[in-house]
Amino acid sequence: MFWKLNNLSYSSSPSPIESILDKENFTLEELLEEEDIIQECKALNSRLINFLKDKTQVEKLLRYIIEESSEDADSERTFKFPFVSCEIFTCEVDVILKTLVEEEELIDLLFSFLEPTRPHSASLAGYFSKVVTCLMMRKTIPLMNYVQAHQYVFQQLVDLIGITSIMEVLVRLVGADDHIYPNSTDVMQWLADSNLLEMIVDKLSPSNPSEVHANAAETLCTITRSAPSPLASKLSSSSFVARIFGHALEDSHSKSGLVHSLSVCISLLDPNRSPPSFLFHSFRGQHYYESTVQVNQETVGAMLPKLGDLLILLNVSLDEKVLPTTYGQLKPPLGKHRLKIVEFIAVLLKTGNEIAEQELISSGTIQRVLDLFFEYPYNNALHHHVESIIVSILESKNNIIIDHLFRECGLLKKILQTDKCPILSGEIDQPTLAAARRNAPRVGNLGHVTRIANKITQLGNNDICIQTHIQESSEWNEWQTTVLQERNIVENVYRWACGRPSALHDRNRDSDEDDIHDTDYDVAALANNLSQAFRYSIYDNDEGNENLDRDDEVYFDDESAEVVISSLGLGDDQGSLFTNSNWFAFQNDNVGEDDAPINATSSNGGIGTGTGNGNDISDDEVMVGEDESVPNGTSDSNPHPFGQDNEEKVANFRNRFNTDDGENYEIEGESLTNGTLSSDSGSGSTERSQKSNGATALFEEDVEFVGVEVEGTEKAIDQALKQNGAVKKED
Repeated sequence: MFWKLNNLSYSSSPSPIESILDKENFTLEELLEEEDIIQECKALNSRLINFLKDKTQVEKLLRYIIEESSEDADSERTFKFPFVSCEIFTCEVDVILKTLVEEEELIDLLFSFLEPTRPHSASLAGYFSKVVTCLMMRKTIPLMNYVQAHQYVFQQLVDLIGITSIMEVLVRLVGADDHIYPNSTDVMQWLADSNLLEMIVDKLSPSNPSEVHANAAETLCTITRSAPSPLASKLSSSSFVARIFGHALEDSHSKSGLVHSLSVCISLLDPNRSPPSFLFHSFRGQHYYESTVQVNQETVGAMLPKLGDLLILLNVSLDEKVLPTTYGQLKPPLGKHRLKIVEFIAVLLKTGNEIAEQELISSGTIQRVLDLFFEYPYNNALHHHVESIIVSILESKNNIIIDHLFRECGLLKKILQTDKCPILSGEIDQPTLAAARRNAPRVGNLGHVTRIANKITQLGNNDICIQTHIQESSEWNEWQTTVLQERNIVENVYRWACGRPSALHDRNRDSDEDDIHDTDYDVAALANNLSQAFRYSIYDNDEGNENLDRDDEVYFDDESAEVVISSLGLGDDQGSLFTNSNWFAFQNDNVGEDDAPINATSSNGGIGTGTGNGNDISDDEVMVGEDESVPNGTSDSNPHPFGQDNEEKVANFRNRFNTDDGENYEIEGESLTNGTLSSDSGSGSTERSQKSNGATALFEEDVEFVGVEVEGTEKAIDQALKQNGAVKKED
């Protein structure tokens, strides 16, 4: 059914906003209560805009945004008015924003939200952030001139940096969001000359809560990614690096300050690194490691004196924490701070700084990190970072650090030992312990061990130093030629016959959807047959469908056909409902010799067939086709059961039929009951033809459904026929 809403169109009913504006005296609150006010602002309703641009109204809107409502205020004052007021400003109507920035009292009122004496709820902070961001985008110069004239604004923003919405305002004001505005260079230089960076870095102090650490670190990392800029250059100086490390190591018990301070240092070493990404990416078993990063050597040099202090934190023997796990317990767990230290070392080695490499060797950091790899065999993030460290060392041009990796650290020996006994060690002095009274589980770092071994083999073919260390170990050479090669063959996904292509020319195929093109059926033809089947026009000639009054057409394109194929399991080797590629092969046979319209009859005025006295009437019977003499059957014909006016509509249903339990259709005198034809001859009593195995179903004669059960097909067609408005006999 389709509703006609001609009398309810938008043009014929006035907007509630217009009704309010037509009043002699109305208030801002009346407008804010209406749902259409935001839409009217976006549509630039002149009368509404002229009212809202007034200084008094702008001030009221600002107060709804920055002032908390009283405890006894209603929900509209508490929630709706602040939200709608914010949305009015963010509609970016120029005259309203112009009133705001040109009136100093109003912009003072806006930034008074930052005063420490005011409450700073998360919702109001979000509204404040949206309004200031809108001014940054549309009224940049007036806003920046105001901030430069009132430098205390930055101090207030930094004090509230723990609120994420305020942090976003600060990031935009320092120009670190890729938003370039006029005279931005001068503003950035002015910010670099101020004490803004010092204030932000000092928020990394252990005395501040973790949310302050997180937002301060995010702001500093964003500044590093804006390089080259005066602020980024100042932040990467040795004095600021030392200041950041000072806060990181100020209190060993403050893990949050350490983690976020190291995040800033990592961003200084690799500005393009976005946490929590890893140092390499894997695609189909092929690993692409990030290239060496270019960094200011002064920045690296300022970090080296603190490596010894970081190494102390990697010692887990003094930590008494215990974390139960499914495989046993961690005593102690690795923790975020140790994981962040390992990540920092991985990025530091990516710089290729020889002084840093020498410092890592002398402090024993590399050996300690490698020990952590085997002490925590189920920490996948740790394994990623340690693998990156090993790859950076193997690709280094400094033979000293390579020798250190193979000799002092004993990399080959540790790999062979882990592969020989891949079971979790039961030693009580290890941090990872198996559960009591259970078999020790298999260690979880064998995949990384295999990749590291393959990397050693690969680089050993071209590097004399690595090749020398490999040749010195006969056990390694034997393991490499036997165990490692066999494992690589087994783990080669291109050799797996799990439904994916195994031929060499098919290796570039990355989707199961590509396999559909290898099947033996024609998708385009199948789509066409599907469209015909569900449109129920397969028995019509070209003229029969021209006047078909249909609300919607069913159409199957190639993509839809592929979905049907996938859902029906076409092409499966194990068989499916449709096992023939030509499963919708429609024949050109017609129901009768002539293409005649449908005529439905009923002795009592209904639709159906029955005896002459009308006592034996079946439910849901439709007459279709021409009169033919079939034994044991009679019919009474009423050519216009719906009246003369509906004759044309009835004619449109010719050759559309279906069978279902309890339904009987007739083809102008031929009665169809459950797929069996019968007709009337004379005025005698009618005996219904029952469906039998010997009788030929109409669908089996005219449609070839290869591999389809007749009963299921009949029910499916009946369902579609009812949806397309087939006329059924009423009781």
